[in-house]
Amino acid sequence: MLGLTSLGVLHTLIGLLAVVSGFWALVRYKEISPKNRLGQTYLVATLITAVTGLGIFQHGGFGPPHALSILTLIALAVGTVGVTTTVFGRLSRYVQAASYSATMLFHMIPGFTESLTRLPVDGPVFASADAPEFKPIYGTLIVLFLIGLTLQIRRLRAEAKR
Repeated sequence: MLGLTSLGVLHTLIGLLAVVSGFWALVRYKEISPKNRLGQTYLVATLITAVTGLGIFQHGGFGPPHALSILTLIALAVGTVGVTTTVFGRLSRYVQAASYSATMLFHMIPGFTESLTRLPVDGPVFASADAPEFKPIYGTLIVLFLIGLTLQIRRLRAEAKR
């Protein structure tokens, strides 16, 4: 299927579950949190996606997708520390928001890259992940991440003032 290994298919399906549950959590709760079922689903699916991503070497050896998997694991760990401990003090909720939101960005980058280099099947939009057309797409994703994070921080500040 689209040149994917069995691990690649599993990785993609769980990644799609993560993205859907992550967006749903952001719309419904305005954050990704392990305190609700959508957040829990997102975090577990993201963890599995990052771990399975480390085993995919379809394009050779260790590369940018593997680095994103490692960054995702780090962001999940930092966000979890933020939500479960007081290590970050009063910044804990902000660290959680930034870390978990970063994982959404980390889903989107390979999601767009893989989709646009594989679909449509008879003639993908871009020939390779190195296509220069990806730069504005990645830039837009970063801007959307920053807007979303800013909205979350504003909401958290408003809650803290109450």
